[in-house]
Amino acid sequence: MKVLVAMSGGVDSSVAAALLKESGHEVVGATLKLWGGASDSGCCSVADVDDARRVAQNLDIDHHVFNYTEEFETHVVAPFVRGHALGMSPNPCIECNRHIKFDLLFERARRLGFDAVATGHHAQVTWRDGTPLLSRGADAAKDQSYVLGYLQQSQLEQLVLPIGAMSKDEVRAHAQRVGLRTWDKPDSQDVCFIEASKGREVFLRSRIPLTSADVVDRESGEVVGHTDAAELMTVGQRRGVMPGRDGARRFVANVDIDARRVEIGRLDDVMVSTLRLSRESLTFAREALVDGTVVWAQSSAHGRPRRATLRHDDGWRLELFEPIRPVAAGQTVVFYSVDDETVVEGAALVSR
Repeated sequence: MKVLVAMSGGVDSSVAAALLKESGHEVVGATLKLWGGASDSGCCSVADVDDARRVAQNLDIDHHVFNYTEEFETHVVAPFVRGHALGMSPNPCIECNRHIKFDLLFERARRLGFDAVATGHHAQVTWRDGTPLLSRGADAAKDQSYVLGYLQQSQLEQLVLPIGAMSKDEVRAHAQRVGLRTWDKPDSQDVCFIEASKGREVFLRSRIPLTSADVVDRESGEVVGHTDAAELMTVGQRRGVMPGRDGARRFVANVDIDARRVEIGRLDDVMVSTLRLSRESLTFAREALVDGTVVWAQSSAHGRPRRATLRHDDGWRLELFEPIRPVAAGQTVVFYSVDDETVVEGAALVSR
């Protein structure tokens, strides 16, 4: 089988390429150049490209660099900035997977005659009755099925996830055993287009004017503080929010950029039982879900799935079996089957 391996320069994708080569497949590595600006973190630095190239040399496979900087700006960076300007909290890594790695890269792989595309994600493609299903990775602490929640059946049919059945320790041990330079490289955890040394505020200020706002206690209506950048406040946020006069912790309950108002409240006051979903973003990986379908809903990469019922009347929403901390508009919810928790059903953006 001829396989195009997306090589980020990290240990996971390095081992994915190595395993496929060891299995006798015709393997070609591809690294995506996505961000054209300064970067000192994430998975798009010059050092990462060099690591991927040198691993490919070590494995004696061809390696290419595909330039998608324009598409990355259009589909990932610009929506990230636009979402913050509206008081939302977009997830750029999910959008990168959705539009770049599993759209443009798959399209190029087909045009170049590859049989499959492989990545180093900790997730698995399992087959049931001839249908590919996306399942959680064997290493629960590293599971990345959440960030692949938008994948469709046609994409799963062409996707190979060589390390999905391995633990992270096993991946590193294999890399060290075969002499890959990335065997002890730390995982990238930051947004690649935001310099860790400068942070999100510096990046956003370079793109949009940030809005000052009053911080208002939801229960009393009293102005209890002020922020110079409401766009940096996230619904559900606790860090940086001062406790109330009663000493209890406060959480961000709502961000209203137009009104220059950020509402905070005690945890009991901000918990929610319903999540409104964006109709335009709703996708189903396996089958069309209908009103009344019960799912496991996960709203962050390593968050605990919550049992919920999908409802559809004047719009789509999730009714949760138990209240949770509020989820910011722009975040993604991924649906897992209640019959088999490991199978992704689909995904949607949380709406206001």
